[in-house]
Amino acid sequence: MIDLYCERVAPGLFGEPLNALSNLAFVVAAWLAWRYAARMSALSADVRLLSILMAAIGIGSALFHTFATRWAMLLDIVPIFVFQLAFLWVYCGSVIGMPRRVRWFAVVALFIAVAASLPLAGHLNGSPIYVPALVTLVLLALWHRRHVVHEPLRLTWAAALFMLSLTARTADQALCTSWPAGTHFAWHLLNGAVLFFAITALITARGPSHTGVNARHPT
Repeated sequence: MIDLYCERVAPGLFGEPLNALSNLAFVVAAWLAWRYAARMSALSADVRLLSILMAAIGIGSALFHTFATRWAMLLDIVPIFVFQLAFLWVYCGSVIGMPRRVRWFAVVALFIAVAASLPLAGHLNGSPIYVPALVTLVLLALWHRRHVVHEPLRLTWAAALFMLSLTARTADQALCTSWPAGTHFAWHLLNGAVLFFAITALITARGPSHTGVNARHPT
């Protein structure tokens, strides 16, 4: 049994009910993002992929918080990092308009940063491994705010919520005595909103034609 969070105090499938059920946030967010894209006539292959990855994050995390095994941990972690790399690739290409070779550089740089953070996974409840994603999201949010005409703060909201969710993840073990349920479930709930804002920011920025028609020209 892998015991990383306050809520689990004993083995068994129902050791983390809040942590498991709160992953519905990802599935709901994926469904809402899919509907949003369809309503915007922007349900492209890459948006479908990102929405499916969102749902996979929720399913994988729910399995991990139910079974608490190493195979379930892989199902939890892998979709998260695949989503990060896929979102960066799609955003940099279809919104910013980066050449393919520059996008490869950005994606590989994020991958290396995440890999370099893995030795720190035993600290601060595993939060350091998400710092590269936070830095990336903040940088994209700054670009988004400056260059996107329609709802330029949507990605800023995603970055702000991610900071809050990372705080909830980090605080979980420190609050076990005073709050036995912990705060990891809030990490799930908030991140469902983070991913919804991120995908819808992508959709609104590039418009239904997928050419970034709502983006301002760089100044």
